[in-house]
Amino acid sequence: MSDLTRRTAAELAVALAAGDTSSVEITSVYLDRITDVDDAVHAFLVVDAEGALASAGAADARRAAGAPASALDGIPVAVKDVLATRGLPTTCGSRILEGWVPPYDATVVTRLREGGLPILGKTNMDEFAMGSSTEHSAYGTTHNPWDLDRIPGGSGGGSSASVAAFEAPVAVGTDTGGSIRQPGAVTGTVGMKPTYGGVSRYGLVALANSLDQAGPATRSVLDAALLHEVIGGHDPRDSTSIDQPLPRVVDAAREGASGDLTGVRIGVVQELGGEGYQAGVLARFEECVQLLVGAGAEVVEVSCPTFVHALATYYLILPAEASSNLAKFDAMRYGMRTLPDGVDLPSAEDVMRVTRDRGFGEEVKRRIILGTYALSSGYYDAYYGQAQKVRTLVSRDFAAAFRKVDVLVSPTAPTTAFKIGEKVDDPLAMYLNDLATIPANLSGVPGISVPSGLADEDDMPAGFQVLAPAMADDRCYRVGAALETLLHDRWGGPLVPPPLEGASR
Repeated sequence: MSDLTRRTAAELAVALAAGDTSSVEITSVYLDRITDVDDAVHAFLVVDAEGALASAGAADARRAAGAPASALDGIPVAVKDVLATRGLPTTCGSRILEGWVPPYDATVVTRLREGGLPILGKTNMDEFAMGSSTEHSAYGTTHNPWDLDRIPGGSGGGSSASVAAFEAPVAVGTDTGGSIRQPGAVTGTVGMKPTYGGVSRYGLVALANSLDQAGPATRSVLDAALLHEVIGGHDPRDSTSIDQPLPRVVDAAREGASGDLTGVRIGVVQELGGEGYQAGVLARFEECVQLLVGAGAEVVEVSCPTFVHALATYYLILPAEASSNLAKFDAMRYGMRTLPDGVDLPSAEDVMRVTRDRGFGEEVKRRIILGTYALSSGYYDAYYGQAQKVRTLVSRDFAAAFRKVDVLVSPTAPTTAFKIGEKVDDPLAMYLNDLATIPANLSGVPGISVPSGLADEDDMPAGFQVLAPAMADDRCYRVGAALETLLHDRWGGPLVPPPLEGASR
């Protein structure tokens, strides 16, 4: 494996600026790495070698002219297959969109292109982002680079696995209930969910409009901040976009890297720990808290009582919004169309029924049924209406907590990565993986997951989550970078998965 793939995006940017390498060279070694290991990892659904190398050549020309487009100009990126990309298939991991090539770019993709980042390809995901393991992709399961028999998290397991496997220096994911942070935790990478509305949702195929948020998946906190700076900011095409300046995320990450948190007040969320959490995950979390205390932070325990209802609330709101959003996949306008067998003159309803039956996977069908039921006459107020009231209470708990502390912390996920197939037939067990991440999506606050170490039971990565008030994303980066520095000092460097060379599946 080339030394270039082991460097962070920030380190590669320094090498590019110094003329020590070129974007074409960096992009080429990553494309070679994908060729070498992705048969085993299956992080990518499509690889665009020709387009990536063309973009890399343009980046080198800008560097030579002394006019780089951004701090990450020339650094390759992988993009989750839920974001529309002009000229590349966008399937959302579903058969119903198989072969669909959008005629436009999502705003996030536009900003990546404008920033000069060559797009390596589209990454695998749970179908329409419904899942916590990337086992629900219609195109096969992604494997965790730490252990190919384990899941890489979900729904954005492909993006996080591509970074963990050194197939991409940075990637873009989306987070509806933890789909950037939870894969980050179980693959030993950094995952950041920005403030809702802080990164444009235009061109992001919606699962749940009020919850979805795009963000970075990287190998370092600084890399996440640099990518956040490229894709973030107001977008007039997105009605949910916040018309405010982007928080100073890169400055905060660089400040935090000093390891000094003097004066920072940190709240440990009482409800996000204890029963149901793996012992090794809790042990790594407690060690991290003590490191933060040693760095000068004031740490207190904080109670957010309604967080215990967040999971149930989320799994009423999300299916309801998904049921509405997925109604447009009707076999009439775009995507897959299947004709019923043995019917000479099928009606539009016949075609729609058969197409949706064959085009949607079991988890998508399950959530459509749940959502339609929750929105149906006579049940709306009892289920969806009540869930929205609890959502308000979750936001109030956050507001009360942030009057006492600057950030809140918890384990990112209750357990490390489980074995592929272990929970795929148990939806309730699968849903519990998002126990600690869901409250942030219900309230719209930002959150970051930073690797906290390896759990004793299985030597698999665990994650440490930092949550901050809305539009205070910089606090996540400062605390996350400080913890990263402290842990790297203890470990002698970042967590690195075992070699994948020669792996096959």
